[in-house]
Amino acid sequence: MDFSLQLYSARNAQPLTEVLSGLAKMGYTQVEGFGGVYEDPNALRQMLDANGLSMPSGHFGIDELEADTARYIELAKYLGITRIFAPFLAPSERPQTEADWISFAHHLAQVGTKVQAAGLSFGWHNHDFEFQCEYNGRTPMEIILTEAPEIDWEADIAWIIRGGHDPISWIERYGSRITAVHVKDIAATGECADEDGWADVGFGTVQWGQILSVLQEKSRACVYVMEHDNPSDFARFAQRSLNSLKMLEGV
Repeated sequence: MDFSLQLYSARNAQPLTEVLSGLAKMGYTQVEGFGGVYEDPNALRQMLDANGLSMPSGHFGIDELEADTARYIELAKYLGITRIFAPFLAPSERPQTEADWISFAHHLAQVGTKVQAAGLSFGWHNHDFEFQCEYNGRTPMEIILTEAPEIDWEADIAWIIRGGHDPISWIERYGSRITAVHVKDIAATGECADEDGWADVGFGTVQWGQILSVLQEKSRACVYVMEHDNPSDFARFAQRSLNSLKMLEGV
C-alpha cells in the first residue's frame, strides 16, 4: 500500500519547499497535485526530486482538460503523473436533471478517451453532492459510473459518508472502478468545529480498519491519498494520519 498526500491540504502551510521537505522527513514518498501547485512545473519537479517524492496522481479541472488536453497531458507526464482525476463541480455548474447528469458523464467519457489515448488513466473524484439526490432511483455517482464505463474512480470515503451513504456497499459494488482513494476522517459531533468537522485520520469516526480491509479485497486501489480539507495544524495532521495508516496497513 502506497501512502500519498493531497497537497490541497497544505495550501495554507506554505512555502511548498518546506511542505515537501517536511513530508519526506515524516516518511511520505508520494504526493497528489492540484491546480495551485502546477504554476511552475520546473520548480515543482525539482522540489519533488530533491525530496525523493513522486506524484503518481493529480487533480485537473474538467474545463481545463477539455480546453487544452494536450497541454495538461504534457504537464502530467513531465511531473510523473500517471493518473488524472477531475475533482469537482462548483454548485452553479452541477447538473440538475437526470438527462444533464447523463450528458455530463458522456462528457467525462470523451475527455477520458483523449487522456487514455496518451497512455494515462482518467477518472472522477467525488464529493458529497453526487450522493445527495436520486433520479429514477440513481444517484449522480451511479449515473457517472454507469454512463462512463471506461473511466476510473478516486473514491473519497469521507465524502461518501457525508453524502449519507455506506462506503463499504459502494466499494463492494464498484470496487473494480476504484484505482485511488482519499483517506480522511470525520470528527465526532461537536468536535473540530474550527476544522470544518474533519479530523486527522484515525482520530475521528470513520472505521478505517474495516474500510481498508474491504478496499484491499474488493478494489483496484493502488494509491491511498491522505487529505484534510481544513487542518488547523498541517504538520500534525500529516504525521498523525501517516502513523495511523501504517498501523492499519496489515488489516
